[in-house]
Amino acid sequence: MVTKLPNSTTVIILGIFSILTCCCWGIIGLILGIIGLVMAKKDTALYNSNPNQYTGIQNINTGRILCIIGIILSAIYLIMMIYYLVTIGYSGMMEMNQNYLEQLKTMQNQ
Repeated sequence: MVTKLPNSTTVIILGIFSILTCCCWGIIGLILGIIGLVMAKKDTALYNSNPNQYTGIQNINTGRILCIIGIILSAIYLIMMIYYLVTIGYSGMMEMNQNYLEQLKTMQNQ
């Protein structure tokens, strides 16, 4: 009897959410991407033990690629945020955000 791999859909969902949440200071995207990679590795090992019994390896491969992309984007964003915190500090980042919000308000008033 052929069955679907247990985490094939979950790995794709985690990969997509890893990419979508990469800009949340990078931490959420990293966590979701790593969890997705671990699940993909388990299902790949399960598939390799008996390839004729399981389907959905293409979903696992797609999800693994999405998780890797999410991890890379999250790591880049996290490194960028750490760099900003080290170079301009938290108050400098808040000042930049305040200036940006003021510019948005002036654009709305025009």
